[in-house]
Order: sequence, then structure tokens, then C-alpha cells
Amino acid sequence: MSKKAKAVSSLVAVMLLGSALAGCTSGNSASGTDSKSDGKKEDRTLRMMASVIGGKSPEENTMFEKEIERLTGIKAKLDKPASDYNQKLMAAVSSGEKFDLLQVSKETMNQLIDQGVLTPLTDKVKASKVLQDPEVLPAAEWDQVKTKDGKIYGVFTKYQGGTMPIIRNDWLKKLNLPEPKTLDDYYKVLKAFTEQDPDGNNKKDTYGLSTAGMYELQGIFSAAGLKQRYVEKDGKLDVPYSTDAAIPVYQWLNKLYKEGILDPNFATNDTGKMRNLFLADRVGMITYWDAWVGMLNNTRKEQDPKTAFEAKGLPGIAGPGGKNMLRRGDPDVWVIPVNAEHPKTAFEFIEWWHSKDGIILGSLGIKDNDYTENGGKYELTKAGKEHAMDHGVPFWYNKKVPNPFGLLQGVKEAQDLLAKYSSLELTPPRWADAEKIINEYSFKAILGEMPAADAVKKMRETLKANKLID
Repeated sequence: MSKKAKAVSSLVAVMLLGSALAGCTSGNSASGTDSKSDGKKEDRTLRMMASVIGGKSPEENTMFEKEIERLTGIKAKLDKPASDYNQKLMAAVSSGEKFDLLQVSKETMNQLIDQGVLTPLTDKVKASKVLQDPEVLPAAEWDQVKTKDGKIYGVFTKYQGGTMPIIRNDWLKKLNLPEPKTLDDYYKVLKAFTEQDPDGNNKKDTYGLSTAGMYELQGIFSAAGLKQRYVEKDGKLDVPYSTDAAIPVYQWLNKLYKEGILDPNFATNDTGKMRNLFLADRVGMITYWDAWVGMLNNTRKEQDPKTAFEAKGLPGIAGPGGKNMLRRGDPDVWVIPVNAEHPKTAFEFIEWWHSKDGIILGSLGIKDNDYTENGGKYELTKAGKEHAMDHGVPFWYNKKVPNPFGLLQGVKEAQDLLAKYSSLELTPPRWADAEKIINEYSFKAILGEMPAADAVKKMRETLKANKLID
């Protein structure tokens, strides 16, 4: 059993024990949560754990908690680990700690649903005037989080965008290069970024492409018409990156690596290192989220208002039939564990999170720290500008709450590309196990440790042996 599986199993045991001791219901709604089992009114207190929601520092996180209390009357305790969120989440809960709300990815939600440790919210959601308002949450979006039998266990924390190649458009202009469309075009552009001194420092210190491992290469594999994660056909699950159609893409990436066009540390980079290379004029293209087009531009402009720096999202490479394929990200959701001590307050908070006050807190941040407001007119502070209007909610669904500052440079264009070319990924509960195998053999192919055809064959055999594909 993997470490992750053991952690989940421990989590399940503790949470189910806590549920049994507390006499929690396992029904299809959170009804009966208006009071504790002893008949006393539930305290308006929350203990939450989140990865990206909250302050940008421990000190600011405390301010974030106080702002929640000021705006809602709910006394909140927000645990926000600085790193390794999923590991710390599993460790904390499996050790017996109780939380009222958890911010998790759809992938983690599916794992916990599979283990029976989350409170079903279906009836609560259907009865909620707030969450059923199509101006607040479009009805079609709920299909992203429903189980096959139509149940709902998680409610969106934000509007989740998608991923794409992000290029230094100012470098394209400086080197008089057209925007790339095909694999050959991308090769020529990335080679020029590596060899033609786009940063103008007379040193050979730039790379064409950097990634954080295999993270978000959908726009590249689009050239072969391949989805990043699972696909389902005739009831059978498959991983397109493990098919023969992927071999030419791996060979192309290996060519970039051999020629020094691909950042040699791509396999060990995290997303922060990748972004920092882009911001420091060390790399001309990365693969990342649409929101970061704006945040990258904003970061550089805050450092130097006269900068020529310009990040731009690209539609990726058209594949068979001229079709581009970008990835729409799995949503992050709020979930309520079965052993939550304040489930009624937790659901109240979820509804509030989608109100104007909740959205302003999740985006602009903390009043008088990140922004000031006078008569409905908002102004960002120095800290607020540095935080780029993202305290976990860079974008939201609620059409009744306009962005008081508009979108950051390049974001609207990136979102338009996603609306045109992206689709949701299929992420079954065991995706994490499959991803390890995909990464292992993808790296061998890209680094030249195995011929691409052999790596793909071995990847597929290993996925089948572990019953991760049909």
C-alpha cells in the first residue's frame, strides 16, 4: 500500500470512528445539523484548512480570520500550511484533528467520497436560494462535482480557469518572430529564445521552455490530439499519454532537452521555480494557469511600470482536424467532513463565500490591509497590489459582483482561448497513482534514458499491471 493510501486509510478510520461516536447521520443531506446531538444550539465557530485561501503570511492569516469574524460573526480558525498541503491535510485529520471545512481539489474530494468520510450536501445545495441562483453559480457547472449517482459533496471555492502555454510576447516582438502554431513553429521560436539573447544581456543564459515536471503540457500534446488525464470510451478508462500517438511528442520534447532548449531542471522544478525563471528573464515559455498571465504581468509592472515584459496565453498546438485542446482545471471545493463539529455554520459560511463580502475577501483581501473602500470606491494598498487581488479567489462565478478593478493584463484574452478550446479532465480517485507512473516514464523519454517508444510501451504495461487502465 502506498504512503498516500495508508494516510487515507488512517484518515477514514479516525473520521468514521468520530462520526460513530458523535452519532452523525449518513443520510443524503446535512439536515439534522442545526443543533448538536445534545440539543444545544451550535456555536458559530469554524475550524478550516485551506491551501490557497487566506493571508499571504502567518500574520496576515490571523488578520484574515479576524476579517471573517468582522464580516460574518463567525469565529474562524484557518490552518494554511506553507507547503505540502495534501500530505499535511491527511496527516492532521488522520491523527484525530477535527475540521468543519476543508478546501480540497476534486481529485482529493473523489478519494474521500470513495472512503465515505464526507458529508453529502445534495439536499442542502438544492434547498439553497444562494447556490441555486444561476447568477451566482451557473446550473451547468454542478456537473463538474456531482458523483455518478447525482450526489453533491463539494461546493466551488472559486471559478477555476484552465492551463495553456504562456509565452514572452515581448521576446517574440523583439526577435521579430510570428506567434507559433505548429510543433515546428514552437521549435523555431523556443530555439530562438535560447540562442538569440532575447534578454539582451549578451550572455547565453536563457531557455526556450521550462515546466514543472509534466505539469500542464496539454497544450503541447494537443498536437497529437491527446488529453492530459483519463478518457472514457465505451465504459473503459484509458490514459492518452500512454498510447503510441504520444511518441512523436515525447521525441519532440527530447529534442528540446538534448539541444539545451528545455530547462534541464524541468523534472525537479516546482511551479514556483518555473514562474520565477519566467519573471527573471531566464525562460521564454512556461505552461500554467490563465490567471497567471495577469499576475505575471502585474508582478513585473509593480516592480517597473516601464517594463516591456508581456506574458501572453497561447491556444497550444492544433492537432488532427485542426482542433486545439486546452485543459479546463478541476475545481477546488469546500467539503464538510462527517465528524465536523459545526456543520450548520460550515454550510452557512459556504453560502456567504459566494456573496459580495465573501468574494471581496477572497479576491481583494483584507480591508485596510489590502484595500480601502469609500462610498463603494475601492483602492488597493501597496500590499494589495503585491497580492494581485488573489487570496484564493482570482475569479468567481457570481455575475452580481463585478470586479472593481477589471481584469489584469492578458487575462481576458487567455480566458477567451479557454472558453473556445478547453474541456474538463476526467480525474478518477486513483489518478495520483497513475500520474506517478506517467511521470516516471515520460521523464525517461524526455531525458533520453529510454527511447520514446519503449518508454510509452513500459508506461502502458505498468498502468495495466496496476489496473489503472482497462
